[in-house]
Amino acid sequence: MSEANKSLVRRLIEEAVNKANFSVLDEVLAPDYVYREPTVGEYRGRAGYRELVTMYRNAFPDIKLTIEEQIAEGDKVVTRMTGSGTHRGELFGTPPTGKNVSGVRCIFVTRIANGKMVEDTVVYDTLGMLRQLGIVPAAIGKAA
Repeated sequence: MSEANKSLVRRLIEEAVNKANFSVLDEVLAPDYVYREPTVGEYRGRAGYRELVTMYRNAFPDIKLTIEEQIAEGDKVVTRMTGSGTHRGELFGTPPTGKNVSGVRCIFVTRIANGKMVEDTVVYDTLGMLRQLGIVPAAIGKAA
């Protein structure tokens, strides 16, 4: 079961996020799926996930999440990733900078039930990403 659960999460990241193939959402997300992230808050359901990914893909059309490690136990999968992309669209009210970001660390904790993802709790290095974009001065980033 652990390998199947890890594969489910991998499929969502590789297809929906990296390739914008939203047809996979019906297959991997439960109808009542919930995504939680401190930066953007909460998104619910498949439509909410599509909206979230579309927002990030509009900001970073070449976004790529690279899975570095996955650990599965019971109904949970922890996925450690790094993100990269070029800031070509508005992000959190900031106009595009044209700058590349890379190595942005992300951790997803995913709960799975009945073969579908039902919940994601996500944290990523928002401060590091904003520093790479020049939105937050480096001195502030070093003090944090």
